[in-house]
Amino acid sequence: MTVLLSRIASPRDLHALNDAELSQLAQEMRDELIRVCSIRPAHFASNLGVVELCLALHLTFDFSRDRLIWDTGHQIYPHKLITGRYRQFDSIRTRGGLMGYPNPAESEYDLFVTGHAGCSVSCALGLKVGDDLAGETDRHSVAVIGDGALPSGIVFEALNNAGGLKKNLLVILNDNEMSICPRVGGLATYLDRARLSNFYQDSKQGIRDILEAIPLVGDMAKHAIGHLKDGLKAWLTGGMLFEELGFRYIGPIDGHDLPTLRRWLRDVKDQKGPVLLHVLTRKGEGVPDACADPVTFHTPPVIEKVGPDRKILSLRRGGAKAYTDAVSGTIYQLMSENPRVTVITAAMCQGNKLEKIREQFPDRFFDVGICESHAVAFAAGLAKAGHRPIVDIYSTFLQRSFDQLFQEVSLQNLPVLFTMDRAGLTGPDGPTHHGTYDISYIRMFPNFVVMAPGDELDVAPMLRFALQHEGPTAIRYPKANLEKTDRAVTPVELGCAEVLDWGDDVMLVAYGTLLTTCVKAAERLREEGLSVGVINARFVKPIDQETLSKAINEAALVVTVEEGTLEGGFGSAVLEMANQLRLDTRKIVRLGLPDRFVAHGERGELLAELGLDVTGICARVRSELTRNQKARRWIRTER
Repeated sequence: MTVLLSRIASPRDLHALNDAELSQLAQEMRDELIRVCSIRPAHFASNLGVVELCLALHLTFDFSRDRLIWDTGHQIYPHKLITGRYRQFDSIRTRGGLMGYPNPAESEYDLFVTGHAGCSVSCALGLKVGDDLAGETDRHSVAVIGDGALPSGIVFEALNNAGGLKKNLLVILNDNEMSICPRVGGLATYLDRARLSNFYQDSKQGIRDILEAIPLVGDMAKHAIGHLKDGLKAWLTGGMLFEELGFRYIGPIDGHDLPTLRRWLRDVKDQKGPVLLHVLTRKGEGVPDACADPVTFHTPPVIEKVGPDRKILSLRRGGAKAYTDAVSGTIYQLMSENPRVTVITAAMCQGNKLEKIREQFPDRFFDVGICESHAVAFAAGLAKAGHRPIVDIYSTFLQRSFDQLFQEVSLQNLPVLFTMDRAGLTGPDGPTHHGTYDISYIRMFPNFVVMAPGDELDVAPMLRFALQHEGPTAIRYPKANLEKTDRAVTPVELGCAEVLDWGDDVMLVAYGTLLTTCVKAAERLREEGLSVGVINARFVKPIDQETLSKAINEAALVVTVEEGTLEGGFGSAVLEMANQLRLDTRKIVRLGLPDRFVAHGERGELLAELGLDVTGICARVRSELTRNQKARRWIRTER
């Protein structure tokens, strides 16, 4: 039960609390995070780690006027709890409820919907420059960025620009030694060195006093003292990288010591020029199990039982296998068979279930961190050197490497395989994570083969086909449990669809794993006396002109079904083909995701809302057949 948290209607209420009460509030916030995670899966460890930082920021700044961006936005829960959304917190990540990421539609304290990492410094700098241009120079701009997001290329572009502009910008580096998985790369080593120098801030004033006591005689002496200061700072801390980029580096400091955090934030609040404050936190702070295993507790299963001192006693673990399991298992098998196969992921080893691959094939597994553009160009280099790289990545994150897909892969016609997890609706993660656009933005590139399994039975054959193809390939699959369609599976052949049944009235053409839904819809429509067939499209590029042309010519209605945007998607490809072949495009009806951002909710709820479940598909078929019959009667009357 909350005593203090329920009284916090806005950050202004925090100022009425003393230090002991603020400490109690922090614990109540952690208890509320546990309570919500006992109802449904939600981001957990990252939010536990920023409770004190969140409180310190809101106690130091007025973010109803000042600017604050959290990067990445899944650490937004404590911020939501104290910015007027505590009463709604039960609804987080549910359809119609609070988003699990910042959302300007919910609160004036949220400025951007930030679900992808790395853009906070750029946006915060833009806000500061914009405010200064508008004459509002007193508005502060703060970006909180995690060490996992820090290696993103755009971060260094922003730091470089900020250092040159010399604007008053505060960047807080929330260093918890983690991305979703443990951080990787040279920058991680650099930050580890800084962690070992915790005594730097305590020693800083003494060093400054000594240096200032040294008499300066002429320019040469000033130059020498400058070198001495730089050398001492380089020895004592890892901050020289940021200093060279034009930032004043301060830290590292303890991110769970609220009084210390507040003191340092007060000190840096009005400093001139860009400042980077290095804050050390622990993912999972306050919950021993989450601290010990922040990977599992990033978004854990539902917490069933909690013991004393917030000890997690049991989790509700699901037993059903997902498409991610089928893909990762097949990749493991392919790597066992072929020493040329390599795997690249962008900080998503756990999400893509690649842990076994990482352990068994460490020389051929590469986690490049949250650096998707680099991941794709790196894969191109591997392919050019004779390997068969697989870029295992979420659909929504692959779009961050659009130019590398074009220049390094497509233009060179290199055999890189992209396995796009979370394609389609990702459920509670919402619009930042829905894999909506990959069909559209990949099929436009020459040389690419673009496909999707209809069900579990297509997964392994499709992956094997892709690794034998001499050119770039892409395979999309959803965040969903595996399903099978009862059929005699035909071999996967380039550009060939699979006909399950033929129908004179309606042909349902499924691209992707809504195939099973189409099969069920066909069964229901047949019970109503209709002749309904089903096609498993498999390929959007190259498209099966022969099979689809036959469907358009012979059936009264052809309905394409896809879990992707209609703009430029599979249905559009069918229309393009029909137009090119001068077929009757009036027979073609497209079902898919609309031209708007789809909110968060359970995947099944969203599919039903969008008419992509059995009921919705059947209703649309009936409606279109009725409309076509009326049109035919009108044509006969006119004649």
